[in-house]
Amino acid sequence: MQTETNKPRQETVTEDLGIEPVSPKREIWRRLKKDKVAVAGGCILIIVVLLSVLAPFLTSYDPNAVNTAARLQPPGSPGHLLGTDHLGRDMLTRLLYGGRISVAIGFAAVAIAMFFGILIGLLTGYYKGLLDALSMRFIDILMAFPYVLLAIAIIAALGPGLLNAMIAISIVGIPYYARIVRGTVLSLREQEYIEAQKALGSSDLRILFKHILPNALSPIIVAATLDVGWMIIAASGMSFLGLGAQPPMAEWGVMLSGGKDFLRVAPHISLLPGMAIFIVVLSFNLLGDGLRDALDPRLKQ
Repeated sequence: MQTETNKPRQETVTEDLGIEPVSPKREIWRRLKKDKVAVAGGCILIIVVLLSVLAPFLTSYDPNAVNTAARLQPPGSPGHLLGTDHLGRDMLTRLLYGGRISVAIGFAAVAIAMFFGILIGLLTGYYKGLLDALSMRFIDILMAFPYVLLAIAIIAALGPGLLNAMIAISIVGIPYYARIVRGTVLSLREQEYIEAQKALGSSDLRILFKHILPNALSPIIVAATLDVGWMIIAASGMSFLGLGAQPPMAEWGVMLSGGKDFLRVAPHISLLPGMAIFIVVLSFNLLGDGLRDALDPRLKQ
């Protein structure tokens, strides 16, 4: 049984002062909850995801069913809360189903870019030498091209399609994470606790994935949260240009493209998916800013 004298000094001091020690995770959560704007962004994202997942239970329409007798109905029409498009398809239904595709593409593209970016960043930052030089020069070449232009070039080589668009924007995002992770690894690999692990005979894989990677997660999480919004915009842009999702798929970029010829007579066909993209991307940015402030150790008092 632990006696009072055997307790760590910090716990004894905090108990004497009547203060309970706070874990880092609880401290981060407390700081995030104080940021009302970030909380609002997170709540909006949760609502969007729930509406997209529950789309089959919230509407009885088929998102791709054509009904020319009900075409170009304005928002508020009987039976169509947000109106219909140029083919008579219910706009609310297509927005809900489109959220499934657009948000899923954003998360999937970020996950792929993170996986390869983290792997490249860890290896190049830890081993340096020729591997680092060659890898970083290739990353520099990728970053020299405008992101959208590089994505279009990759899709041109792979062929148009939703899967190819996701692969293209994922490849474009890899240098972003590789740079972040490499910079963090370069600073961590010289720390004393890493030298101590080497002296104890720990393998490189153990050092990389148990000691270095966990300490590099904070900037990665913030970058990923902010990057999901960019991926959604990029995927919608590719679909708008006819390089991503193809009609009649209910995807926000496809909906934007389909409504561009009817802006005078039925502007809601393009405005509604455009507003959906705007709200989701803004919410991701607000949440990412809040996470950055919560995870930044320099802001701790």
